[in-house]
Order: sequence, then structure tokens, then C-alpha cells
Amino acid sequence: MFHNRRTVFLFICSIVFLQALYYIITLQIKKNQTISSYELTSDIGKISVHNSTILQEEKQSSPISSTSIQTKQPSFARASYAISINLTRPDPNIYNSYPICNFSISNNDSSLYKVTVDKTIYSFDIIEEHHKDIDSGGHWFPKTCRTEQRLALIICYRNREFHLKLFLDNIHSFLQKQQLDYTIFVVNQHGQEQFNRAALFNVGFIEAMKLYSFDCFIFHDVDLLPEDLRNVYKCGDKPRHMSVAVDKFNYKLLYSTLFGGVTAFSLSDITGANGYPTVYWGWGGEDDDMYLRVTKKLKKSITRYPIEIARYKMIRTYNHTSGKANPHRHDILYSKYDYNQDGINTTRYNLHELVFYKLFTLINVTLTEESFEQISARLNIKKRKPIKKTKALSRKE
Repeated sequence: MFHNRRTVFLFICSIVFLQALYYIITLQIKKNQTISSYELTSDIGKISVHNSTILQEEKQSSPISSTSIQTKQPSFARASYAISINLTRPDPNIYNSYPICNFSISNNDSSLYKVTVDKTIYSFDIIEEHHKDIDSGGHWFPKTCRTEQRLALIICYRNREFHLKLFLDNIHSFLQKQQLDYTIFVVNQHGQEQFNRAALFNVGFIEAMKLYSFDCFIFHDVDLLPEDLRNVYKCGDKPRHMSVAVDKFNYKLLYSTLFGGVTAFSLSDITGANGYPTVYWGWGGEDDDMYLRVTKKLKKSITRYPIEIARYKMIRTYNHTSGKANPHRHDILYSKYDYNQDGINTTRYNLHELVFYKLFTLINVTLTEESFEQISARLNIKKRKPIKKTKALSRKE
């Protein structure tokens, strides 16, 4: 009797298990089908994309067209894009009749300029709804006055979509309140090579200049958001360190020669410095190198807005971890190598896509990593000898 009941019980369990397994497999198949078939919208019309993100070629002529290679492009689900863009301003005769844009920062009531950072993460299509009047490629300019500069805002990027969404939703409103003619470029490093922040900035500069006659360049980390509208995103006659006071560091400047986070360069200054260095793979070194390029190659000092104005909030969540510190960064930094031998003129990359999303222009590239031995040979850098410890120092340790 007992044996028969156990047999029946096992038989029933087997049937339940098979039904559950069938349900799980069916659900997974449906889920995959949903992921692999979705729609992206563009300024030209809706385009159905199935199992890939290949951009279709536009049949009519246009000033600038998107390029694409399958499997290289990062996926920005629910983000619309255009086949082509036109970054030109309106008819010059009409545009030149407009008054010059004048965003005043002289009001004594500083509370008028305070920016509340929105920390809500929306999908790309919702963010686009927040900023409907942006032109494709992340381009915007005021329609009732004329600007004196054309700003390219360049972001280095890899696998930080949450940060990017927060950044785009906040920065577009910020820049428009300052009445700027701007375009946002996101330079994505594809591949498994160590991250090279500075080289990506150079790529952004090179590709941006192919599209538009920019004359101001702001190089921006994706996790920093400005908190004061008086921190105007314009370029002056000297390079400017924008992110002076960051909340992570209690709104204090860590050291006097700090030149990282957000920096602004005029066209003549960024070319005069030969851009950013390309030799720092991994974390650290490139900001201090850029400071030396400004002071030693350009023979200029850097400028900063007051610390109560140049305030930023750092996005410190969403599982991002910094790359490994470059063990050779100090060997390179203090080698006094010739800045003419490394920079914009030696930036090498493979361009995979140039995609004009509604909120930004994606520049997707692969960089070829150099070993320290290759860098040393190219720039004639000798590895520094380790510092010998004195007896007094040893006793203190």
C-alpha cells in the first residue's frame, strides 16, 4: 500500500515538474523575442529594427550621414536617432540681425542660479519628451538671439548608461538656460583594452571638427553635474578648470594644480596644447599631464570660477568601479617628454559608428593599446629609479 502511494506521488511530482519546465522555456522564448524586436524612431520616421541596430541609409542627400557596423554599437534602447543631421544655423542674414545672447550672472540673489539635480533615471524616450526642441545629434541653439561661440561638449564613455541618462536629462536644461549653441558628443570606447579617457577626448575633438565649426570645447566626465548656472559653459582666452568644488570632496579643491573632471578649451588652446595625451591607459596621470601642457607648452595659467560657483554633484552609484591605476603614470608624467610627439597628432582609432541620436551624437571607436615599453621607445622615456629610503624615513615607518 505504502509503495503504491509513493509511486503515485512521484508520478504526480514528475507531471508538475514537466509542466513548470515547459512554462519557463516558453516564457524565456517570448522574452527573447520581445528583446530582439523593437522599434526606434527618427526624425525621418519610424524604423523597425529586428535583431540588430544597423542604421538604414537615407535615400535623399543630406549634409552628414550616420555610419554603422553591426555588433560594435552599444545598445541605447528606446533612444531615437536620425539618419542625417544639419548643424548649420539659420539664414545668416536673418541670424545676424538677432541681438547677441546675454545670460546675466550679476544678480545679487545667488539662489536664482542654484540648480537642483534631478536624480530620477528615465528611459531615453522619456528624456526626449523632456527636451523636445533639441535637434538630432544633441544639438541646440537659441532661436531669438545669436551666440558668440559654438560649443562641443565631449564625454568619454564606457558601460555607464545610468550615468549617461542622468547626465543628459540634467545638462540639456542647464545649457539651454545659458543660451548656448552646443552639441553633445559621447565617445564610446569599444573593446577590452584598458580605458583611455584622454585619447577619447582627442577622438571627440577630431570627429566634432569634421561636422561643425566649433570654437569652444568642454571635456566632461559623465558622472559630474553642475549645480550653479553662473558656472557658464563658455571658453575664454585661457583654459578653464570648471569642476572646482565636487560634493564627494566636500566642495573643496583637492590641490592647486588639479585639472580634471570638467575642463574648457578654446580652439586655439586645445590645438596649441596638441590635445590630450594618449599614453595613459587605465586610471590616472592624464589630468596632471594636461595641466603641464597648459603651463609649459601653451605658457598659460588655468582659470577657475569661484569655489561657490564651480560646484558639482558626483553620481557615485550604479555599480561603477574605477579602472586599475596606471603603474607607469608617474614615469611618463615626470619624464619631460616632447608634447609635440604625443597628442592629437598621434591619436589612432578605428571608427565603428557615428550615430546621431536625438539627445547626443555617438562616436563609437576602438583604440589600440600601447604597452609602456612601446610608449617609452616612442617618446624616449626612461623608467625612474626607485627612491631610496633614508634611515630616518625607515625609522618613521
